[in-house]
Amino acid sequence: MITPDLNLLRVFDVLLEERNVTRAGARLGLTQSAVSHALNRLRYTLNDELFIRGPSGMQPTPRALEMGPQVHAALNQLQAAMTLPDFDPARSERRFALAAGSYACGVLAPPLVGRLSEEAPLAELVILERTADVVDRLDARRLDFLVGGVVSAPERFAREPILTETMTWVVARDHPLAGMRTVTLERLADYPHAAITGGPKELRNPDADRRALVPQASWEDAGAFETALAARGLTRRVGVQVPDTYSALAVVAWTNMAALIPRRLAELSAQSGRIALIEPPYSSPAVEVTLLYLKERLNEPAIAWMRDLIADVAAGL
Repeated sequence: MITPDLNLLRVFDVLLEERNVTRAGARLGLTQSAVSHALNRLRYTLNDELFIRGPSGMQPTPRALEMGPQVHAALNQLQAAMTLPDFDPARSERRFALAAGSYACGVLAPPLVGRLSEEAPLAELVILERTADVVDRLDARRLDFLVGGVVSAPERFAREPILTETMTWVVARDHPLAGMRTVTLERLADYPHAAITGGPKELRNPDADRRALVPQASWEDAGAFETALAARGLTRRVGVQVPDTYSALAVVAWTNMAALIPRRLAELSAQSGRIALIEPPYSSPAVEVTLLYLKERLNEPAIAWMRDLIADVAAGL
């Protein structure tokens, strides 16, 4: 039976997240040599290389990827069992991890970081990209929360609406449509569009008995624009497809294209004077922005506190 030193597993856990010996050592308070020594001991114990040095850092082996979520979850459970249940945000040095797209980074992150610095000045907030393995990271507690458009989720997750967002079209400030009091659907269809393709289409856990998260496809207003065009016998012309709202804003500011993006983000960008907002000339439904996390984690005082803080900041928007 293999019983590796828990300190070695902690090194493994941090190295799997950082993929860099120097950064892992900095987080653990260890020298680069100490991290390498611990890794070699664990390699010998498990009879696997675990990490192979590559051009982009330390790449985990299949064995490391397989055991990673279980090791991380086990270490968290041990930490929770040995930690007093009280949580004092003013003194906590806890690291919160949040997955979010460009919308949440632009609209929610600034006031959230401001509140966190006031109420928990020693805590750290890490905002990570929403990738296809987000279910695994939430289950393994490498992520605490996901902010974004999630249509449905497995039963073990809490899915709370925190914002209702409306959509608006944006164009460059010197665009012909920018000076019009009312923009018709026909005029909007005359110009090419920057279409936002969105993030991962599936956010799956590889376990066959677990349903996938179903994310909102994109910020394309649930097909309302396409439906309105079809009713008039019109078609849109997509000039470019971009991965996120910030890319769409950058394209619009320098071209004759139009893009449909969330209103709060558009209003922030309009303050620079480079773009103008156009009301959709059709019925455009609102979009829900949700906060997703494992239900059982509300038993953790730090997670419950952070959930309330996020919800409160979102309500203030």
